[in-house]
Amino acid sequence: MSDYSIREDDLTSPEVLELLQLHLDEMYAWSPPETVHALPPERLREDDVTFYSAWDEGKLAAVGALKVLGDGRGELKSMRAAPEFRGKGAGKAMLVHLMDEAERRGYCWLGLETGRPAPFQPAVKLYESFGFGECEPFAEYASNDFSMCMSKTL
Repeated sequence: MSDYSIREDDLTSPEVLELLQLHLDEMYAWSPPETVHALPPERLREDDVTFYSAWDEGKLAAVGALKVLGDGRGELKSMRAAPEFRGKGAGKAMLVHLMDEAERRGYCWLGLETGRPAPFQPAVKLYESFGFGECEPFAEYASNDFSMCMSKTL
């Protein structure tokens, strides 16, 4: 696994915006519209979200965000590896960074929402490998056959 340089990001670079657009496009292609919870860049810039980018020798490798839910809880948002970095540890590096940041902030719980179908299985397996398990819907999420919520106690 490469050593990725992960930093807080202001969502202004073309590379980051292109990867987020790819993420949104694929979420709408793979998911019923009512189950798409991916956030657009303008929402990721709001005060309750901290957005990060991971770089490898000047190339964008992955993005991810940590959203404050309150009461010592946080949510993973916009986790995405760039296509050329899939399977190369970029998503894992971002997940570790976000979990470390959540612990640094004193969070006791971390949640996320993802899909159940095949395109989402690599992400589900990554989350499971770090101790996340399926949980009841939280925040604005509703129970349905397509989506699943996962959580981990920190």
